[in-house]
Amino acid sequence: MEPAENIDGMMLVYKKPPTLTDTPMHYCPGCGHGVVHKVLMEVVDELKIQEETVGVAPVGCSVFAYDYMNIDMQEAAHGRATAVATGIKRVLPEKFVFTYQGDGDLAAIGTGETIHTINRGENILIVFINNGIYGMTGGQMAPTSLLGMKTTTTPFGREVSAMGNPIKITELIAQLPGAYYVTRQAVYTTAAVRKLKKSIEASFKYQKLKKGTCFIEVVSSCPSNWKLTPVEANEWLEKNMLPFYPLGDIKVPK
Repeated sequence: MEPAENIDGMMLVYKKPPTLTDTPMHYCPGCGHGVVHKVLMEVVDELKIQEETVGVAPVGCSVFAYDYMNIDMQEAAHGRATAVATGIKRVLPEKFVFTYQGDGDLAAIGTGETIHTINRGENILIVFINNGIYGMTGGQMAPTSLLGMKTTTTPFGREVSAMGNPIKITELIAQLPGAYYVTRQAVYTTAAVRKLKKSIEASFKYQKLKKGTCFIEVVSSCPSNWKLTPVEANEWLEKNMLPFYPLGDIKVPK
């Protein structure tokens, strides 16, 4: 964020960074995607790496990220973002490369790509949005959906006997030797947003060290598919999501 400046007698304390376009975001009210976009692009602007950053967005609610992020963006097939990011990073090793993926994309169809990318220690940042549901395609159960959670494909709630347990993909990949920095953050409060921003800044700086993959899970809400208001969704997230997906660093550099 730039220092405060005086414009027409008024003190400007915040303005949108040039790393965000003027395109109005299409996300539902209360969705965390817009906040994560803003924080991510603030860090790119403050680190002065706009011309050196490449983002990769696959299928899902994040598919239109290229409309909002004023950096080089590459689309990827569903689940294949980390594979595409691997190719970009290997061809352009000095670029700052990140993927931006939802839980259905990263932890379902893209599980194989995710695990093997991190196991190889590819020098990229993976931003993983976990709202426990398939947001774009109608609210189906995702690998991260909680037990008892009602979705369009689990109208009576998720059951272990039929659907298995929710996958804590972040804890799973933290065990891989190629994972350099792994953390779980959120955007439901101002304090949480600030912590997320610090994690993103650290992850971009770690890329310079070429030590492995950085992975940031962001526990977010999906008011539309949760059938809740934005305020109710934040309360539900805090009461139900966070006990199962606790916030904080899971693996930090030694």
